Amino acid sequence: MSRLPELAERIDRLVLRHEELARTNALLTQQLQSVLAERDNLRSRLAAARARVEILLDRLPADTPSAGKAGAAE
Repeated sequence: MSRLPELAERIDRLVLRHEELARTNALLTQQLQSVLAERDNLRSRLAAARARVEILLDRLPADTPSAGKAGAAE
């Protein structure tokens, strides 16, 4: 019978540990969701920036290799 209080104490500690781990898990889940949202936002911003760069590149005049060579020869 003397083991019964020991078992009760261990069970109490296990319950407390479980609650602590559940809280930690909930916080980690929130942090993960936040980081994933930030990642998605950054990916979206990167795609928009790439599209803008592509538009700017398309607007640049085409290189004329013969004009560059003629200027260097003179």
